[in-house]
Amino acid sequence: MARPRTAPKRKVKRAVDAFAARKAVLYARVSTADQEREGFSIPAQIKLLQEYAALNDINVVSEHIDVETAKKAGRTEFEAMLAYLRRHPTVRIILVEKTDRLYRNFKDYVTLDELDVEVHLVKEGVVLSAESRSSEKFMHGIKVLMAKNYIDNLSEEARKGMNEKAAQGYWPTLAPLGYRNVRNDVGKKVIEIDPETAPIIVQLFDLCGTGNYSMKELAGKARELGLKYRRSGKPVGTSTLLYVLRNRIYTGSYEWNGKLYRGLHAPIISLETWENAQEIIDGRSAANLRAKPVEFTYTGLMTCGHCGCAIVAELKKKKYIYYHCTGFKGKCPEPYVRQEILDTYFENVLARLRLDDEVFGLVQRALREGHADERRDREARKEKLIAEASQLQDRLDMIYLDKVEGRITAEFHDRISVTWRDERARAIRGLELLSNADDAYVDDSIALLDVVRTAHKGFADMAVGHKRRALNLVLSNCSWADGSLSVGFREPFGMLEELSKNALLLGGQISTAGDCHDSLVTPTGIEPDFGDTTGDRRGNKPLFFNSQLALDYPPLP
Repeated sequence: MARPRTAPKRKVKRAVDAFAARKAVLYARVSTADQEREGFSIPAQIKLLQEYAALNDINVVSEHIDVETAKKAGRTEFEAMLAYLRRHPTVRIILVEKTDRLYRNFKDYVTLDELDVEVHLVKEGVVLSAESRSSEKFMHGIKVLMAKNYIDNLSEEARKGMNEKAAQGYWPTLAPLGYRNVRNDVGKKVIEIDPETAPIIVQLFDLCGTGNYSMKELAGKARELGLKYRRSGKPVGTSTLLYVLRNRIYTGSYEWNGKLYRGLHAPIISLETWENAQEIIDGRSAANLRAKPVEFTYTGLMTCGHCGCAIVAELKKKKYIYYHCTGFKGKCPEPYVRQEILDTYFENVLARLRLDDEVFGLVQRALREGHADERRDREARKEKLIAEASQLQDRLDMIYLDKVEGRITAEFHDRISVTWRDERARAIRGLELLSNADDAYVDDSIALLDVVRTAHKGFADMAVGHKRRALNLVLSNCSWADGSLSVGFREPFGMLEELSKNALLLGGQISTAGDCHDSLVTPTGIEPDFGDTTGDRRGNKPLFFNSQLALDYPPLP
């Protein structure tokens, strides 16, 4: 008897759990440990992000908090967040307060772009993903650029503080070998003689002064005497020893940013001993003098499109500059090319980045209004620091009166007042940083964008250093092959190039639609569809220029 046929089993595709698809990581950051100790930044960020997640049915599965500067890539929790996202492909959302909390350099920007995540900038009310409009990506890229300028501004203020400390006679940074960093009686950071390494430094200067030892032999003596790096504990190398012997700080004076200062620290050697060592070192290097190298505009900026080797320059007849492939991987068919030809090609590339005055004004207004929230936060922090400094000054006045009237001892007064003075000085320094960096980074970013959109004008007449800085800022992955230049725009300039190209195709005019000043639209009121562009994973859009320039140049010598 035949078995009855059963209906075939249908393969039912599992529905994706909507809740699982809305998993997210939370990221918060403050720039300094002082901000974290004050407690006004991290708790506020976490509370804001958690409330946002609850309102939007987002499940926060991991939290990452950094308390350090973002001047350099490599933040501990930021890297941990990236590792978590790579291990969990179902988690594709990042919740962060605003742009400068997430990344403040382009390396972080590119890294997150490669992960294809959805970034929720809660305080800015922006959600960025692969489906975001080109105008939104462009504005976001400009904000990243502004954030980088902001941290550079803060770094400049920190350098000013170090210059002021150096002018007062205090070594402003890590103590060199032979000294160590300590705090003096009033709590100020100073350097003092290290009893372990200072005798070794004295012996090395004496040995150098005899003139009987080469620098390599002196390095061997230093290793025998036990001179080591503080952190690694490894013996010092020849270059480090040369730096030690060249350093004037051991005489009681030091050079800082090209100026000579008399330090308040104790000297290790006499000025005569140091000058004698300099004469010996200078005498040994007198025969190794080299001519000043010529700086070429495009060296290090291009590779060969045939073999991938570097494109280098040569000076012919002391006035003609030719570029060619190094041929490191073998004979290359690419012929020599004159620098004037490359000037024309790169000028044409920069000409693709252009916005008329009306659109530039639109972008400028959007950037300023988009950072009104940042300015309000800064003003609140300034008010907090002003109140803190005023309160500490009142305490200092009161404790001084108590000492004068005999209610407390002078010793107790000195011990307490030192702490309060340091806290007040810290508050004033923070206030100065916030005041000096108030809107400068916004103005600098707008000025930079203005320079880039007009950089093609007179490019050939620019100084070599200015050309290199402009091209390094805007371009990447440049290559030359068969008389053609291929370049990639760094973001956000790639978006600016697309915006300029589409504006040109649509009549060269971009206007606002109603009050939506933060969305760039065409004259028809419809946002331009930039479509899918080809490029590498970093977002660089390749451009090709194939026109041959028939210029009257002398033949190769």
